[in-house]
Amino acid sequence: MYGLRLALTWLTVLPVPAGRFDPPTCRRAIAWAPLVGVLLGGVGAAVLAGLAAAGAPGLLAGVAVVGLLVLLTRGMHVDGLADVVDGLGCYGPPERALAVMKDGGAGPFAVVALVLVLVGQASALASLAGDGRWAAVVLAVAAGRAAFAWSCRRGVPAARPEGMGALVAGSQPPLVPALWWLALGAFAVVAVPGRPWQGPLAVLVAAGLVTLLTRHAVRRFGGITGDVLGAGCEVATTAVLVTTCLG
Repeated sequence: MYGLRLALTWLTVLPVPAGRFDPPTCRRAIAWAPLVGVLLGGVGAAVLAGLAAAGAPGLLAGVAVVGLLVLLTRGMHVDGLADVVDGLGCYGPPERALAVMKDGGAGPFAVVALVLVLVGQASALASLAGDGRWAAVVLAVAAGRAAFAWSCRRGVPAARPEGMGALVAGSQPPLVPALWWLALGAFAVVAVPGRPWQGPLAVLVAAGLVTLLTRHAVRRFGGITGDVLGAGCEVATTAVLVTTCLG
């Protein structure tokens, strides 16, 4: 269970001792990441339901849940999204883009991307709360973490010889992320009451966007980094939230 313990330590603020931090354990942690997403999504759905029951305005409840999820994950994934957008928005060779990503500052592209994604998530959560689609919240957060394993499937290289990307790039047999996406697709059937097709469609949209992001990162950066994984997480989460709130 070292992999699951590391996944909880790595991807949440829970004070769980990692036990081990070596390449094999890191690979197993990536494989366990969707289960951590289920945990985080359950917390988010419970808080959203509680705020809705207390009479909080939908958008306020959505903003509160988005903020809570950022706090529970130390803001790693939104930081990764900002860095990747800045890297993609700069000119020059891959080395230049990687340097921009590593700089840590947030340029105008990053600010716009963060505003669009976070506002989109909060608005979608408000809509889901109004319709009582709590399972869709769990589905969205879990799909964001399933993006990790898909981006780390075999054949996807690391952009740098060091860092998180180098530890986990190409580490996942294709069957592992495929099984997670299939499991999410099965759960998605009940995520939108009365519309059994809408949840699976949201999972397909998320998987497609993560695939495109990963391919573009390989072309632009030469491979994936920890920031690319964070960006994929936020893209997948937003895709599922927006798709499941429609209608």
